[in-house]
Amino acid sequence: MKFNTLELTRVWAAVTGLVLAVCYFGALYLGTAPSPLLAMLVTAIGGFEMFLFGQDQWLKRRGKHG
Repeated sequence: MKFNTLELTRVWAAVTGLVLAVCYFGALYLGTAPSPLLAMLVTAIGGFEMFLFGQDQWLKRRGKHG
């Protein structure tokens, strides 16, 4: 699968969201209070970009197969 620049940007944003999620759950595991900002960043960056990337891939596949 080859990605263009916009798709690669979305992949990096999704990876960033996943790293932030790991930091959030790591803070919970260690017993510290995670910042509310961290939860908002995880939701905004990770969720939105993963959804858009998946949607783009699905639309490309649907276009090729009917």
